[in-house]
Amino acid sequence: MTRRLYMDNAATSFPKPPEVAQAMTRYATELGASPGRGAYAEARESGRLMNACRERLNRLINGENPDHVIFTLNTSDALNLGIRGMLRPGDHVITTDLDHNSILRPFNKLVADNLVEQTRLPVDARTGLVDPDDVRKAVRKNTRLVALLHGSNVTGTLQPVRDIGRICREMAVPFLVDAAQSLGHVPLDVQADHIDLLAFPGHKGLLGPLGTGGLYIRPGLEKHLNTVREGGTGSVSERDTQPDFMPDKYEPGSHNAIGIIGLSEGVNWILGQTVDKLWKHQQSLMQVMIEGLTAAADQGVHLYGPPGIANRCGVFSIRIDGYDQPAQLSDTLEQRYGILTRSGIHCAPLAHHTIGTRDRAGTTRFSFGPYTTLQDVKYACDALFELAESAAAVSA
Repeated sequence: MTRRLYMDNAATSFPKPPEVAQAMTRYATELGASPGRGAYAEARESGRLMNACRERLNRLINGENPDHVIFTLNTSDALNLGIRGMLRPGDHVITTDLDHNSILRPFNKLVADNLVEQTRLPVDARTGLVDPDDVRKAVRKNTRLVALLHGSNVTGTLQPVRDIGRICREMAVPFLVDAAQSLGHVPLDVQADHIDLLAFPGHKGLLGPLGTGGLYIRPGLEKHLNTVREGGTGSVSERDTQPDFMPDKYEPGSHNAIGIIGLSEGVNWILGQTVDKLWKHQQSLMQVMIEGLTAAADQGVHLYGPPGIANRCGVFSIRIDGYDQPAQLSDTLEQRYGILTRSGIHCAPLAHHTIGTRDRAGTTRFSFGPYTTLQDVKYACDALFELAESAAAVSA
């Protein structure tokens, strides 16, 4: 098998636009300086390129101020800043049963330490959707934060963030959104969607390298968001306390300059293509995938999550009768067809519990990127149909 069809973009995107590697190579071979750590030309240019990334990200999400785009190690790091920075002892938090461990684990640790109270909202077992009215009903006097995953990395469910954000804003409760599976794929507008804190990876839908991510902080909220790390910033070095201005307040230590400069080109590519255009392409891929999986349902192919393209992104979890272990299906897809997928629990045990696959070793996941083609999706569907047909024949 010589063909390699990458369908694991929910883990990290591949391939990336060539400009990403070109920018990183230029930094590594021509610049090499740490932004903000020198007055010489190379350090200034590195700083300019890093600030260009902030500006591009801010434009992509319709943020109010690029200095409120904070660079982090990844989405988990951004979520830890948003969660731990916002919460105080005695606070109440709200999340859902579809969320990723990047939200669940910080909340659960704070609950285990008797620092906060938690409400986990149920979701529809079939679609994975949370009812926005359930969010309204769950808010208490001491509710300090509502946090949820926008696009599920298991079912592909897209939560109604604008409706939920509107409720949170009306009730004066900060709203934290994990955009790990949506930013770069799906149109997002932090102002129109009433998002106070937006956590995102640089290496997935934004097409940058691993080890990059960020947190957008709505202007004004920095007055209430505590730091979780302090250290050198290159600014006001004569003081031995953390700067209180943005973005330095939340960015201690030397930056991952090479990664951020690569990320900047991924974001620039998306801005050039436009998210609307990329989203329409992904919707066309989803339609073909759903049609192919529906046609194979009689052969024992099971699709989890929304049954149509409404309320979903390009992430698909499936199981096939006869393949009790999803990992076996992933291995067969790679060995026979060169299709690369991810099987398991996907760091989202409650999501798998909701869809009934937690105690069955999870599902096999297919996830699309901007370079995925309609022909790729048809090829994957044909492969699944063949495997399901063969498994059904054996069981008969």
